[in-house]
Amino acid sequence: MIFQMAQLSMMLMLILAASHLFTNAIEYMGEKLGVSEGMTGSIFAAIATALPETCVPVVAIIAGTSDKQINQEISVGAILGAPLMLSTLSTVLLALSALRTRGINGKIVPEKSGFVRDINFFLCAFSASAIAMFVPHHPVYLRAVMSLFLVFLYIYYLVMTLRASRQLVTCGHSVMTDEPLLLTKLGLKNNTGTILLQLIASLGLLLLASKGFINSIAAISKLLSLSALVLSLLIIPIGTELPEKVNSILWIRKNKDTLGFGNITGAMVFQGTLLPALGIMLTPWRPGPEVMTGIVITLLSALWLRANASTKGVRISALMVNGGFYLAYLYFTLA
Repeated sequence: MIFQMAQLSMMLMLILAASHLFTNAIEYMGEKLGVSEGMTGSIFAAIATALPETCVPVVAIIAGTSDKQINQEISVGAILGAPLMLSTLSTVLLALSALRTRGINGKIVPEKSGFVRDINFFLCAFSASAIAMFVPHHPVYLRAVMSLFLVFLYIYYLVMTLRASRQLVTCGHSVMTDEPLLLTKLGLKNNTGTILLQLIASLGLLLLASKGFINSIAAISKLLSLSALVLSLLIIPIGTELPEKVNSILWIRKNKDTLGFGNITGAMVFQGTLLPALGIMLTPWRPGPEVMTGIVITLLSALWLRANASTKGVRISALMVNGGFYLAYLYFTLA
């Protein structure tokens, strides 16, 4: 057990290190492209920091353990657990990070149009993903249609975000990096080639670490006689969502609220479209008590965020409610 926990911790540290490398490079790419803070947070940073939880289900399906059922449970748990953690635990951590300086009645103020767009797309996609659980496996084209719908929905989201970015840049909302490109500390020049090198290297490290992470989860679940699905719903997202949490908290503390919240809501859209599209086609993707509880809690949390969207920002007191949603999920799942 001690060995498995040590391996799990080591793989998690590698995942976080690789994510930091990837995020750093993505931000520099965004600066070179001259895009807005909203697009950098919701697209570039969101995709970068979503890579750990993206890699886990992909690797579990393609090259996981020798136990097919465990691979499928890990995959489904990771796919559904990530949006759950983002909409609940990550959101309340943002509120807590701003609580001391802004107070309980203070606000986090992301750019409203982008914030609302992210939440609306996520609600549409995640609702469709939930409906797909009740679609029969045969004929297979029914699920294929649902999967393709989610893929095209994300493509449409990218187009809409790009259009909005152009308008925001003209208003002076382009992004500026405040951290050196990490590979330049090794003496390399800050250019497109170095950025791409850092992107490729970090992605390779992510894939290797995700493979080790999956094996550790499978071993621990057997030792504790716990369902791999429950563990992957709870443990994997908490670990792999750390990049979003850390980056968003740093941005909020720097009063870069659009980047901070966009990193979370953009990742929600990414994980609520492309990953469920994969799960619908390559896993059983069927309803169960733990799965449906997670879906309901996630949708309620996202609806609460949407209801509190305002040009004046989202109250910190309102964001604290999302922490209550997470506690409710723990109660219903572990009780």
